[in-house]
Order: sequence, then structure tokens, then C-alpha cells
Amino acid sequence: MTATVEYDQIHAIAQEVFAAMVDGDLGLLLPWDGDLPDIVDALVAWVDLHGEWSGRAVLVTGSDTAHDLARVLLGLDDGDAVSRADLVDAFGEIANVVGGNLKSLLPTPGTLGLPQVGDVLPPLAGAARVQHLPLSWRGRLLVVDVWVTLPTATSEGTS
Repeated sequence: MTATVEYDQIHAIAQEVFAAMVDGDLGLLLPWDGDLPDIVDALVAWVDLHGEWSGRAVLVTGSDTAHDLARVLLGLDDGDAVSRADLVDAFGEIANVVGGNLKSLLPTPGTLGLPQVGDVLPPLAGAARVQHLPLSWRGRLLVVDVWVTLPTATSEGTS
């Protein structure tokens, strides 16, 4: 099964997550306008979805932006230090909530893996990116991607 998840659905999920967890306003996470800059010192957060529909929800942004997101989530002042553990927890939780909301769109329930955070996104065998949303949070690039694990051809169920 490869149920399609539409761009508008993913954008709405991201806006709702940021409104609930970060900014308190639906209008602060907008589609990116213009050329995409390179993400410097990238940080990646992802959560895998398992079941009849399997895939991955991914967030990518610059380290400075991820630190600012963590400060907001942790109620810290601008410029306050954020430990690596707090950064991983905060950015991973955003990916977790985005992934959980994505899971709710699917026709059959599955399970959600634990959120992961790293400097690079590890490969997901047999997966293809089906959505790529460059978004602007406070004028800074935040990318939301959705990957789907493509079914492999098998002889099961044939007679």
C-alpha cells in the first residue's frame, strides 16, 4: 500500500505542531519563498513509521535554528545555552509529533518508532521521498520531508 500524503496535509500538520508546541500561532510556519539556501551545520530529526504504510517523517534545519527551537520549547531566554541532550530531546520531539500526526492520516494504524536526531539522515532501505516541504520559521529554512518505503514484488498471495 502506498497511500498518498498530500503536500497541503503535511504543511497543515507542521503548522499545527508549531502553533501548539512553539509559537501559538498557525501563521508563523510558511512555505519558503525564493531560492533555497544551503543549510549550514544541518541537524536532522526523524521518526520511522511501521505497518502497512511504512516510511519516515524528517525535519532538517540549521543547528542555530534547532537551538532556537529548543530554547522556545524549553522556555529559555534567547542566548541561553542548550545542552546537546536538550537539543536532541526538543528537536526529536517535534519530529515525533509531526510523525504521529502523519500516522493519523493513514488508512490503517501502524506504529511509530522512537525519534532520532543526528547530523545526517541515514538511508531507509527501499524508500523514496514523496514530499519535500521547504518552510520558513521566523525567516529561517526548515525542511519537512516524507519518505515512503516502497513495497517489493513478492510471490506471496499468488495462486
